[in-house]
Amino acid sequence: MARRRSLRPEERELWEKVARTAEPMHKSRKAPELPEPAPAPEISDRPLIPPPPPQPQPFRLPASLRLGAKARPSTTKVDLAPTPAEALAAAPVRMDAGTHKAMTRGRVSPEARLDLHGMTLSEAHPELIRFLMNAQSDGKRLALVITGKGKDRDDGGPIPSRIGALRHQLPHWLALPPLRHIVLQASQAHLKHGGAGAWYIYLRRLR
Repeated sequence: MARRRSLRPEERELWEKVARTAEPMHKSRKAPELPEPAPAPEISDRPLIPPPPPQPQPFRLPASLRLGAKARPSTTKVDLAPTPAEALAAAPVRMDAGTHKAMTRGRVSPEARLDLHGMTLSEAHPELIRFLMNAQSDGKRLALVITGKGKDRDDGGPIPSRIGALRHQLPHWLALPPLRHIVLQASQAHLKHGGAGAWYIYLRRLR
């Protein structure tokens, strides 16, 4: 195998001159410039506080509008509960008119008498039934029941207490069986027989 010949000095000098003047056929392309990275946001040690919510605007009625201006006047009347005497006085007269007139004026003497004053409601109710049924069985017509006017014992609670529980409860008992079937008429007694604290009970005739 033949050995490669080395360049002589004059040949090397000529080659270096040519190399210095030669230009490459393909120029190298420059790499595209990358955008500079954005600076990192500064981190604060203080906690984030949300902005306050918007305050609601107050509602205002127009100056021309007045509450109740077009409301119709109420025609409803509020009647207070009548007293027991008023309720019984308003009831129709079912007994003889002349006897009723004499009875309310205290001119007729009661034939039987019961005093409930001092009893509780649970004690007075059965005692009233027993008394009136026995009086009718004995043929008596006019009975006097004393309840008392009652005392103001309101304890200051949310529901006011009535003055004279027995006095207010007796008309209700007379309207319930069995007394409704034997009582013909009831009326507040005359002053000489007890007035507002007593009642005339006129019984039906036993058949």
